[in-house]
Amino acid sequence: MSRYEFPAKEGLSTLVIGWDRPLNTFFVQVFGPAPVAGADPVEVEWQGTSPCKLPTAAHALRVARIYADLPDNLGQVLETDRLSTLGIADGLAQIALRIFITRHDRPPET
Repeated sequence: MSRYEFPAKEGLSTLVIGWDRPLNTFFVQVFGPAPVAGADPVEVEWQGTSPCKLPTAAHALRVARIYADLPDNLGQVLETDRLSTLGIADGLAQIALRIFITRHDRPPET
């Protein structure tokens, strides 16, 4: 897993972007300021929480650039992170968690 943190645009506090190998997705988290001193920041956006949701760095950057000014080479850095994890096998806990997430990430049937 990789994780990079950047200051977000005005009115927000932080943007986090990275690669999650077990879920085979990039992710983007955006936080606003804490509502009161000492509280956790408010989550504004979180994408890449299910398998293959953001399959390329370009997908993640498309979301992230709405919220923060990012380095020009970040896409290359993120893809390098992804490529460096190729061939790494999941452990039993990761396999079980992926099955759990996949089953619970579907909308209820009507």
